[in-house]
Amino acid sequence: MSTYERVMMMPREKSQHKRKIIAWALAISMAIALSAVFSLKSLAQSHSHHINVVSKSAAAYDDSVASICKSTLYPDACEAALASLADTAATSKSPKDMFDVSVEYAKGRARVARDVAYNLTAPSAAKSTSRSQPSVADCLELLDITLDQLDDVLALDSSAPKSSAGFQDVQTWLSAALTNQATCSESLATVKAKGGDSLNAQVESLSQYISNSLALHGKVKGKAEETDGGGRKLLSGKFPEWLSARERRLLEASPEEIQPDAVVTKDGSGTHTTINEAIAFVSLASKGKSKGKGKGKGGGSGGGGGSGGGGGGTKVIYVKAGTYNEYINIPTKQKNVMLMGDGKGKSVIVGSRNVNDGYTTYGSATVAAMGAGFIAKGVTIINNSGASKHQAVALRVGADKSVVYQCSIQGYQDTLYTHSNRQFYSETDIYGTVDFIFGNSAVVIQNCNIQPRKPNGGQKNSVTAQGRTDPNQNTGISIQKCRIEGASDLGSTPTYLGRPWQKYSRTVVMQTYLDDSINSAGWEEWSGSFALSTLYYGEYANTGPGSSISGRVKWSGVHSSLSASEASKFTVAEFIVGDFWLPSTGVGYTAGL
Repeated sequence: MSTYERVMMMPREKSQHKRKIIAWALAISMAIALSAVFSLKSLAQSHSHHINVVSKSAAAYDDSVASICKSTLYPDACEAALASLADTAATSKSPKDMFDVSVEYAKGRARVARDVAYNLTAPSAAKSTSRSQPSVADCLELLDITLDQLDDVLALDSSAPKSSAGFQDVQTWLSAALTNQATCSESLATVKAKGGDSLNAQVESLSQYISNSLALHGKVKGKAEETDGGGRKLLSGKFPEWLSARERRLLEASPEEIQPDAVVTKDGSGTHTTINEAIAFVSLASKGKSKGKGKGKGGGSGGGGGSGGGGGGTKVIYVKAGTYNEYINIPTKQKNVMLMGDGKGKSVIVGSRNVNDGYTTYGSATVAAMGAGFIAKGVTIINNSGASKHQAVALRVGADKSVVYQCSIQGYQDTLYTHSNRQFYSETDIYGTVDFIFGNSAVVIQNCNIQPRKPNGGQKNSVTAQGRTDPNQNTGISIQKCRIEGASDLGSTPTYLGRPWQKYSRTVVMQTYLDDSINSAGWEEWSGSFALSTLYYGEYANTGPGSSISGRVKWSGVHSSLSASEASKFTVAEFIVGDFWLPSTGVGYTAGL
């Protein structure tokens, strides 16, 4: 019998049992298959839901970034800087996060620009840029300062300052960082450099990111509640009780009474014979590394460092009567230095650098002070290049919370370069011709004598040329309770209160005597219609024959009759938040109108 036949002849019950087993196997397989189908469907739905949530979150973030970047001047650059936030784990970001990322991004771009500048100053590059080195050197210095300022912004912002002063600090340092880029570009345009175009491209790009950070800070922080300045007046002898006797007397006492840290004399009877030697000495002394010559008469004090103006860390250099032919540079790292002389016309510092002879405007200064807390009292600073040499700076100041008191600043074109940060001038004489008070600091010039002098033939005089490049910068020139009178040699030279060096130029002249040397138009164009609708020029309660506003220009940015509340915005208390830092210097000032 064949196998087939044997199978066919199996008992019926065995065949039925086998069919049941097969049926069960098929049923189990079907259940597993159906389970897998439902599981895959559920997983797909879950994944789809996750993608949908992420997509909605990303879309919301994109909308938030697009919205906040609209408040900046360069929204595309803003969105590019904030794009890095989208890669982080959190699904939403606060405005503060966006501001911090914007500053960090700008800092990264500043490092790149700084590296470009550094490579251009390397020995291999220097051979081909011998005459162009000054402009690149300016940029390298300014980019180093910028990196420090951005670090300061991030450090202060991390503590979330709530006061008006804290808000002003951040706005001031970002405004100064932006000014640094404009100065670099100006230097590169003045003295051409091989490789300068690539550096300038980096700097211009960096300017956009700093500008955006400046705008975002105003947007996301909101202005802190203002502290009431109250218009109080601090005069000599009225100082806060918490100041030491030495600090209270810094600007009212003689050098012997305050025990200077270094004494400079021409005859060798002091601790040093040059001002530069004394500056180097106090720099080492502040780090505890000084060797050699001791302190000045009486032993000095000085104390530690510190970033603010004045205070126990102030190093006093007494410059005795004499003429010092030196170029003085107090760098940003050297804070709280005071130059004290024997008075106007007695302690005299003279230089003659100028643009015509191959220097940049920035680099032409006889005295340059960039370290915070700089104070000058009783010294005369001169650039004697003459009117024919064009831009020639006597004093350049970029020191935050700086004071110039009872000094004389003399030059022709571009005499006083109030470069950046917060500054205060009092009882100081300022002489010049074209744009002789210029720059982009937040500065109040109070109780000073401002004297236009005779310029080159065919030139007109302009007292100010303010350099605000961005509407969010808290910068400008405020001239209060001064006298603007033509020098004896002025003659009939047309003289104006100012002209707009940059698009958002801002200058206010208030409670000031104007003699008849001031042209009835008041203000002069820079070039055609440039900046006439974006500048801000104001006058308030001026006196004298040149104060009549009937003939003033009618540009939309000119405000010839400010109200008291409008003028108050440009006082010491509000414009430079002076009540928070000027008392420690001991200088008398009017806080309000």
